[in-house]
Amino acid sequence: MSELRKTTQYLLPVRKEESAGYDLYPVHDLGKNKVFAGYGSLAERIASCKNVIVETYVGIDADSFAEGLNKALSALGITPLWWNTKAAMKPAAEINALVAPYLGGDDPIFGFRSPLALEEFFDMDALRSISPDKDAQMNILIGPGAALAGWDGLLIYVDIPKNEIQFRARAASITNLGADAPEAPKKMYKRFYFNDWPVLNRHKKNLLPEIGIFVDGQREHEITWAEGDSVRAGLDSMSRNGFRVRPWFEPGAWGGQWIKEHIKSLPSDVPNYAWSFELIVPENGLIFSSDGVMLEVSFDCLMYEAGKNVVGDECVKEYGDEFPIRMDYLDNFDGGNLSIQCHPHKKYIQENFGEVLTQEETYYILDTCKDSVVYLGFQDDIVPEEFEKALTESFENKTPLDVPKYINSEKAHKHDLFLIPPGTLHSSGRNNLVLEISTTPYIFTFKMYDWLALDLDGKPRPLNIKRAMDNLCFDRKGAKVKAEHVCKPVLMEKGSDWELWHLPTHPKHSYDVHRYVINSEVEVATEGKCHVLNLVEGERAHVVSAEGMSFDLNYAETFVVPAAAGSYKIVNDSGREIMVVKAFMK
Repeated sequence: MSELRKTTQYLLPVRKEESAGYDLYPVHDLGKNKVFAGYGSLAERIASCKNVIVETYVGIDADSFAEGLNKALSALGITPLWWNTKAAMKPAAEINALVAPYLGGDDPIFGFRSPLALEEFFDMDALRSISPDKDAQMNILIGPGAALAGWDGLLIYVDIPKNEIQFRARAASITNLGADAPEAPKKMYKRFYFNDWPVLNRHKKNLLPEIGIFVDGQREHEITWAEGDSVRAGLDSMSRNGFRVRPWFEPGAWGGQWIKEHIKSLPSDVPNYAWSFELIVPENGLIFSSDGVMLEVSFDCLMYEAGKNVVGDECVKEYGDEFPIRMDYLDNFDGGNLSIQCHPHKKYIQENFGEVLTQEETYYILDTCKDSVVYLGFQDDIVPEEFEKALTESFENKTPLDVPKYINSEKAHKHDLFLIPPGTLHSSGRNNLVLEISTTPYIFTFKMYDWLALDLDGKPRPLNIKRAMDNLCFDRKGAKVKAEHVCKPVLMEKGSDWELWHLPTHPKHSYDVHRYVINSEVEVATEGKCHVLNLVEGERAHVVSAEGMSFDLNYAETFVVPAAAGSYKIVNDSGREIMVVKAFMK
């Protein structure tokens, strides 16, 4: 049998184990007897149901799920009659033509966010003609779009984290929505990102109030599940108190060794870790627990259930269901330089890719070495046409670019903040651990020069010189870079045992950054805004919500305090001074 997933990353365990330091599996407790494990317990729960509707997200093997549940039901003496939505799905060739306008043609990375509805993937007359058999002990309809058939019955939703979808795609064990065969992983990812996930997420939002049971389907042979009311209550509690998402980690061409050395619970049989998906919510999940049993749901469930609580009224009006702030780590300690790159302006990303937000970055230097630099902006004598010509010749001839001739660099020191609004040329030189604070999109990087490096598959990574030239701000050069793109902290407030520093961002940034220096504790008001925290100095702290819930915050962990929390305390009981960075929308 071929492998289900291709990765060295651990599958989420069924049960939570205690861990010291950085927690890979942050959980949110639902209380006793709320999360259950195994097909047997699910079969017992649905045994009295006449009709069951099982919605599955892309990446779930509906046949495998049906086999597990059917076996458990049979052990109870129940013989269900199964139906599958595949029978009513349009032919793969027709679906390929339907999604093609949103996949960017030959572009290896970019498409346009699909506006399609899930109904368009089906012959809806055929789907609605699938009706339960009144003489059957139990009828079960399974697959994406099962709820569209209009059955009256218990609705089960089987979800899977986005990282696991990618691991399965790399193993060629799954297909895209409506496809009849796997393709190359990067091609599948493009279709997931621009079509499958937007289509299925809109469908999930519509179903969320009606879901009777949530199933975590990432462990094919040992599911976990919870009642819909329990999950929705947990999401509501999160939206008023706080949460950590489940982080995940990826190696990369330029990746380093800092994460491997400092987060001991990660698999070590990888060449490096380039990225930590600390809070990149299109691909993060939230973990609930009960009696130690864990169940992961996608982050978007929280925004659909209680987005206004999470981000506040103003952000919901501006960005809808999008969570606007992200944090992640870029680790190239003993690695390579990041590509020379820039990100698109807001109008460009909206018109060309259908995104709501663009990528407004800052580099917070969490750790660094003596001679490390950040590449930022241009030299004073930059000539755009000459720069483009040099980039093109480097790409075509596979020759090094004379980087110092064109590109400015700044020394990197621990706790520096470099300001990278859209259109700013930038890169992290090797031997930095960057806490990247940004607005949420994360794949819209226009690479101009990649130091002639090869990706982990042995091939060059695609460059986007033309798109970069369409977005670069060539006036960000020389002395202007030091004046406007290297943050200059300002002391805002001071208590007897704490300080609040403002780390002003660029006028083109829609978010701002504060840093607390704390010896005992400080109380913070949210003022109607969502706060994203990271412990950048010190071993640990606690965040205590106004409702009295206490959350651990270890070094380098990211934590979200929702706007609806009103206020919270950051408590330092580590025995030495700590520093906490806070990002929030302006």
